[in-house]
Amino acid sequence: MRIAGRGLVDRGASVGFRFDGREHVGFAGDTLASALLAGGTRLLGRSFKYHRPRGVMTAGSEEPNALVTVGQGAASIPNVRATMQEIFPGLDAKSQNRWPSLGFDAMQVNDLLSPFFSAGFYYKTFMWPRAFWERLYEPAIRRAAGLGALSGKHNEDAYEKAFAFCDLLVIGSGPAGLMAALTAARAGADVILAEEDARMGGRLLAETEEVGGKPGHAWASEVLAELGAMANVRLMTRTTVTGAYDGGTFGALERVGLHLANAPADLPRECFWRIVARRAILASGAHERQIAFPMNDRPGIMTAGAVRAYLNRWGVAAGRRVAIFGNNDDAHRTARDLVSAGVEVAALIDVRDDAPQPAGYRLIAGGQVTGTRGRLGLREITVATSSGEEKIEVDCLAVSGGWNPALHLTCHMNGRPAWDETIAAFVPKPGMVPGLTACGAAAGTMTTAAALAEGRRAAEAALSDLGVAAKAVDLPQAENGGTRIRAFWEVTEGKGRAWLDFANDVTTKDVRLAAQENYRSVEHMKRYTTQGMAPDQGKNSNIAALAVLADATGRGIPETGTTTFRPPYVPVSIAAMGAGGQGAGFAPQRYTTSHAASAERGAPMIEAGLWYRPSYFPRPGETTWREACDREVMAVRQSVGVCDVSTLGKIDIQGKDAARFLDLVYTNTFSSLPVGRVRYGLMLREDGLVLDDGTTARLGDDHYLTTTTTAAAGLVMRHLEFVHQAHCPDWDVRMISVTEHWAQFAIAGPKARDLLNSMLLAPLDDGAFPFMGCGEIEIRGVPARLFRISFSGEAGYEIAVPARFGEGLFRDLVARAESMGGAAYGMEALNVLRIEKGFITHAEIHGRTTAFDIGLQGMVSKKKDCIGKAASERPGLSGAQREQLVGLRPVQPAKGFGAGSHLFNKDAKAVSANDQGYVTSVCWSPTLKTHLGLAFLKDGRARHGETVRLVDHLRGTDILCEVVNPVFFDPEGGRARG
Repeated sequence: MRIAGRGLVDRGASVGFRFDGREHVGFAGDTLASALLAGGTRLLGRSFKYHRPRGVMTAGSEEPNALVTVGQGAASIPNVRATMQEIFPGLDAKSQNRWPSLGFDAMQVNDLLSPFFSAGFYYKTFMWPRAFWERLYEPAIRRAAGLGALSGKHNEDAYEKAFAFCDLLVIGSGPAGLMAALTAARAGADVILAEEDARMGGRLLAETEEVGGKPGHAWASEVLAELGAMANVRLMTRTTVTGAYDGGTFGALERVGLHLANAPADLPRECFWRIVARRAILASGAHERQIAFPMNDRPGIMTAGAVRAYLNRWGVAAGRRVAIFGNNDDAHRTARDLVSAGVEVAALIDVRDDAPQPAGYRLIAGGQVTGTRGRLGLREITVATSSGEEKIEVDCLAVSGGWNPALHLTCHMNGRPAWDETIAAFVPKPGMVPGLTACGAAAGTMTTAAALAEGRRAAEAALSDLGVAAKAVDLPQAENGGTRIRAFWEVTEGKGRAWLDFANDVTTKDVRLAAQENYRSVEHMKRYTTQGMAPDQGKNSNIAALAVLADATGRGIPETGTTTFRPPYVPVSIAAMGAGGQGAGFAPQRYTTSHAASAERGAPMIEAGLWYRPSYFPRPGETTWREACDREVMAVRQSVGVCDVSTLGKIDIQGKDAARFLDLVYTNTFSSLPVGRVRYGLMLREDGLVLDDGTTARLGDDHYLTTTTTAAAGLVMRHLEFVHQAHCPDWDVRMISVTEHWAQFAIAGPKARDLLNSMLLAPLDDGAFPFMGCGEIEIRGVPARLFRISFSGEAGYEIAVPARFGEGLFRDLVARAESMGGAAYGMEALNVLRIEKGFITHAEIHGRTTAFDIGLQGMVSKKKDCIGKAASERPGLSGAQREQLVGLRPVQPAKGFGAGSHLFNKDAKAVSANDQGYVTSVCWSPTLKTHLGLAFLKDGRARHGETVRLVDHLRGTDILCEVVNPVFFDPEGGRARG
């Protein structure tokens, strides 16, 4: 019911909505939970396994019970927390996991069968008859499993992803978070303040205490007004920071349009942020925990802090006659607020014999709640005291078992918290996440005055780390009374199940059974019982479950330990994480800076290592891809061509040991490479097979830029990091991928230098910029890097500019090339050009070839060791029996053939026993007017001039080919060297 004079909702703005088909009315500022509670609706859902009636338990994102489906058809969203969903005109919400209705759920028969569904029952049942598993058991279990259901329809709603950077990320906007943000903002730091609620203020919105001589929510509003007026501050409401990752990166989910009626079609429902912060402060508050007692899951049984929040923030009394059960002083605050608001408090049951004596309500000291009644809503509780049992009629029971710091983000990099006896909870230890500091209730500080002081102190420390001078910020006066607590986890008297994990229907009996069956490890118990594995991820149940397990195994809670907290902190929709990829399949789509310009020219795209690259650039009158490809090849051979090669992996390697490190990972030597020069390199796996090839440029004494093939960019980066960590962790070398930082374009052909010089103030010549040279240049005021390398066999350069200039440079280069009789060329022409020159790609270095196989054994230095060298010298990895790289020319030039064809001796039968090798790459060469192929042939280098039989049973090809040197065109390399 609504309480006059209480709450922060706008009572002048009524909002109509529906729940399970019935019309309801709330006010602007209400959540679905507060509006339903105000209207007297207590039953909101059914539990996962036993389909027991469940109501609202909390007031935040930790809610385990009140999960609903919002919306209709393809736009419906299941498992939305009613405590987080803001109401808006036309909101349509439905309860879940029930049939045919919420009030009468046929599946509640499971509750009667609960003795057969104890913890781990699925490991011991459904084993016989064996054939029944796929035909009966599994389909039935899958139909019964889950809570909400997807519509099964294509979701066409918009979602978005975004990136943000800041000096300081403050997570949470309670007193500690607001003070931290204010301190940093006044010092001039770039600050992001992220708050998962729709309104900032944190716990100050739910309390009646004063801060700075005014109501806490009013003080928060003043601070937020100041922050909102600062250009260096971004306030992000409805934004939950979901995970902490390496390098100061945090994931965050923003609810953008989920609270709006008739939201614009192009407004995203959600946005997934990647926030990179130089420093971060966790001020996420704490979660109040329940006490396990018999039948403690009925609708109307809530946390005491939630009852207080609904009263003070939303002006809603959770019941007409309320009892309170607790083990700490904070429970008394709920009683005082209820009495002050005119709500009848039947009794406060405090397990402590020395509980403080109240004024205005009845205290039962040393009592325990041992039972409850009321199937669809609480009607009565049973209280046991030293003098006997007493039954009390109530419709709401507010429970406070203490507060657990919301420290989850601090554990996302495998850190483990420490146990604090004074608050009977785990608290974060310093340094669990580099650059992240917890303060306020998230650090175990449970008073407002201390939280304010900690927030300011954390911000000052962060500013000091950033080299920013902090300005004096006065601390406002605030409540500073300590709270006493007696660790109390479960009531062992009474009949009935005592629930721990409300979302997954896990009881104290289940945890004890796990211990009895020797699942004593907390991680084993979690998986055996499913405790903590539901949508709330154990926010409500973990500590109590650990306490029960500790008691069952005769250990203390610190010794028992905690389960592993993993991201995300709250559920994240796949559509938000994959924003921009709807209907595009699972693999991400990566676009070059020239993508739009290439698409404008009608270039069809092909996937290459997740990148979308132009296959060819058709011109009017060309009817086949071959016509365009042949024209582009000849443009490169006769004039000049431009190709976007930005997708090649680019790894920036720096440090005093960078040269030494490259000598270790490459077969050849790079420490002797002069500054301003480029060298081709070969990299082996630890088993001696070829991993990748590419060029490395020395940009400075301790600065190198390594390029990789497009397909192996990520693989090589992982390999380098592994080598560094596993083999030389003490070396002074650091590496980072800069593939997407630079847009890079190849300019190839006899007129390549002319094109390049048309853009430079100081023209280049062979003397100033020799083959395999590199250096810094400037193009129209833009700093750039120039490399004189070629993957086409022609005189060539590759020019790299910061990515934001890539599209403009590509358009300019192509226009200049076309004015000189040249053209842009795509992947098809690039492939032809490299086959004509015998250059390899991952078609040849496919994971089964050695340096010997591809004819590069001479690149394995005999003067030094390298990764994979010893393994490459094993018997069988070299010699005549190996399949070696060769070139193939069909005896009849017009006869085409395909990659994957197999080779046989000329007169041999085409069966596997006679197999001599296979073809890896093929093309039609407009330069040489013949089909060409690269292949691996047994003892191939000794068989040049021999004729072999090429057979492709799948395509029906059976032709004769001459074995030749794989370098078909310009074997001396004179054209590339100029």
